Amino acid sequence: MKVCIIGNNLTSLALAKALINKEIFVDIFCKNKKVNVDKTRTIGVSKSNIDYFNKNISNINKILWPIKKIKIFSENSGYEELIRFEDQERDLFSIVKNDKITNQLCLELKKNEFFNFKEDIGYKSFDKNNYDLVINCDSKHEITKRFFHKKFEKEYGSIAFTTVINHKKMKFNNTAFQVFTNKGPIAFLPISSEKTSIVYSIRTKNFNTEINIGSLIKKYNLSYEIKNIDQISKFKLSSLNLRYYYKNNILAFGDLLHKLHPLAGQGFNMSIRDISRLLEIISDKVKLGLPLDESVCVEFQNITKSRNFIFSEGIDFIYESFNSKNRFKKSFIDKSVKLIGKNKLINKYFKKIADIGLNL
Repeated sequence: MKVCIIGNNLTSLALAKALINKEIFVDIFCKNKKVNVDKTRTIGVSKSNIDYFNKNISNINKILWPIKKIKIFSENSGYEELIRFEDQERDLFSIVKNDKITNQLCLELKKNEFFNFKEDIGYKSFDKNNYDLVINCDSKHEITKRFFHKKFEKEYGSIAFTTVINHKKMKFNNTAFQVFTNKGPIAFLPISSEKTSIVYSIRTKNFNTEINIGSLIKKYNLSYEIKNIDQISKFKLSSLNLRYYYKNNILAFGDLLHKLHPLAGQGFNMSIRDISRLLEIISDKVKLGLPLDESVCVEFQNITKSRNFIFSEGIDFIYESFNSKNRFKKSFIDKSVKLIGKNKLINKYFKKIADIGLNL
C-alpha cells in the first residue's frame, strides 16, 4: 500500500509518520525538502492528543512544557480574573515550539525505509493512480485550486503577532493566561522557566500598520520581569471550513479542512484528531483486506465533517462574544463568563471539550 502526501508542513509530517508506523509506504511531494518554520510560533497540545501522538506518531515528551492552569482576564473589567481552569490530577495541556516538533519528525522520517521526499512535479505530470490515496495538505497547490476551492471562509480583520519574551527565571512558570484587551486577545504561553510565547491578535485591516507590539506586551504583562523580546512575526487571521473533503481518491487535510482563530489554541489539536480518525479507518480497511481507495475519503468526511464544523463555529462564537466594541455588552459578557467559571460542572465540561473535542 502506498500513500502520497502533498505539502511539507507540520500536519503532513505528523500524518506521514503515523502512516509509516503502520508500515504503509509514504511519499511527500514538495518544492523544498527543508520546512520553513517560524521560530516564534508555538503549539498548544491537549493531554489526550499528547497521549495519542506519543503512542502513534512520535514521543514528544522531552520537548513539551506542561501547563497546569489557565487564567482569563479582561481589560474592560480592570484586569479582573474572569475564569480559571485547572486540574489537580494532571496537566491541562502542553506547549511545544513549532521548530522543535518539526525537526524531530523530519529526522525520524528520513531514517525510515517506508518514507521518501519527492520533488513536486505539478498536477498535470502527477499520476495519482500510482498511489492508493493522495492526501493534500498544501493550500497553495494546483490540486487545491482545482478541487478544494469551495469553502466557508471568514476574514477577521485582525492580525496575529507572535514572539517569545525572555524573562527572569520563574520557579513555577506553568500558568498560561489570556487578556481580552480592547484591541483583541493576547495570550501568554510558557515554554520554559525563562521563556514565554506571546500570541496577540489585534483588530486592524492594514497589514502594514505600525504597532508597537513590545510596549503592548509590557502593558498587558501580569507576571513576568521581562529582559528582552525576540523577533516579532505577524500573519492575517481568518477561519474556514471546506465544503467537500475529497475528489475521487484525493483527500484534503489539515488547514485545508478547517482553520481557526488562535485564541483557543485548537488548530493543531483538530488535525491530530483528524489523523486519529483517518488512521482508524485505514487500519480497519487493512485488517479486512480491503483496498485504500475513495471509500476511505468518503468515510472520513462522513465521520469528521459535521463535528469539525460545529467545533470551529464554537471557537468563532467565543471570539465574537469577546470582540464587541460596545462597553456595556463587554461588561455583560465578562459577568456571564465569571458566573460560568464558578459552575464546576460547566467548567469541567469546557475542559473536556478542549481536551478531546466533540464526540457526536
